[in-house]
Amino acid sequence: MATYLKSLSDFSHLEVASAENLKVGIVVAQWNVAITGALYDGAYQLLLDKKVAPENIKTIQVPGSFELISGADMLLSDTSLDAVICLGCVIQGETRHFDFICDAVANGIANVSIKYNKPVIFGVLTTDNQQQAEDRSGGKHGNKGEEAAITAIQMAHIQASLTK
Repeated sequence: MATYLKSLSDFSHLEVASAENLKVGIVVAQWNVAITGALYDGAYQLLLDKKVAPENIKTIQVPGSFELISGADMLLSDTSLDAVICLGCVIQGETRHFDFICDAVANGIANVSIKYNKPVIFGVLTTDNQQQAEDRSGGKHGNKGEEAAITAIQMAHIQASLTK
């Protein structure tokens, strides 16, 4: 089935373990707040549904997607966190700014993950237009915030299984 015809946030084929004992950080960009707020709501609710205690979810807001990198770095100064979810949205414009920001954010998030040896999840929409962003933040293609939360849980469990 073509991507444009289905929700991409279907987890029915996955067995996602409980996240009851996990501590998760979320850093969310304030820019494009209608989109990033919906991503955050999806991620936060999924963490609660998977039994993460509200007091074990630490959230900070940063101005934009570029600042997700330093926000994740700041959150990981709390060594008790098992994973950090980065949520943002960059929409293609008329200049190359989009390319520079998307590349920097992807590389920066990867580098923070390597620096701390902790899962840092890329939950950043990089869309051509507003409609694509809406479709992926709770619209017809699901909610990428939920997907980022699932990824954080899975990666935290993988890391825990390797360090035992």
